[in-house]
Amino acid sequence: MPLPTFYAKTKEKKKQTVIEMSKEELVLLDFGLSPFCMRVKIALAEKGLAYEVRAEHDLFGGKSELLIKSNPTFKKVPVLLHNGKALCESTVILSYIDETWPTPPLLPPCAYARAQARFLADYVDKKLFQATYNITMRKDQDAETLKKDLLQVLKVLEEALGEKNFFGGDTFGYADIATIPFALWYFTTDKLENFKCNSECPKLSSWVERCMQRKSVTKAIPDQETLSALLSKTMKIK
Repeated sequence: MPLPTFYAKTKEKKKQTVIEMSKEELVLLDFGLSPFCMRVKIALAEKGLAYEVRAEHDLFGGKSELLIKSNPTFKKVPVLLHNGKALCESTVILSYIDETWPTPPLLPPCAYARAQARFLADYVDKKLFQATYNITMRKDQDAETLKKDLLQVLKVLEEALGEKNFFGGDTFGYADIATIPFALWYFTTDKLENFKCNSECPKLSSWVERCMQRKSVTKAIPDQETLSALLSKTMKIK
């Protein structure tokens, strides 16, 4: 899955971060501002799994040999290495994590509900990601039209959420993990007040607040200062 250009670089020094102790070797090739990588970090945290982070700092000019070797097809993060075996694409990794470590489950027991969760994740990848990309790149496109398109996407998600606490019901799971790294941009910073996301999608706004109460989410996302700076620089929002 391609990343928009505003995820290109960070000023962090290259380092390896050990999150916890682990019996099995889990290594995440990560870029801190990538919502796709955030998905994997949230899922690993929900499972209580220990892993090592190996940060990629320049996805357009200096990809590591390990990333190129581990994902020769797309050469993109995230990549999860499980005992040396590489897994690519965030939703594929989420499913692998849930199947390999089934407790607590991320996907519901009902086959239909599992299909619906995967459908929602696919919608986020195709529609919410694209709307975010369009707003970021903007070029000669009308800003109001782009905002309208974004709100239409968010309203579809709001309808899917309905009156439930989470997309799967009362339990935080796969669809929530797939969606929150993208949705949070529009609900957790005053830099996007003119998008009126909170007032236009109040149920989704409340859902974001519930997600943000989970340690697995707050540890995986950028802090507000970093997020606001990123939005100001890349989305030309003042």
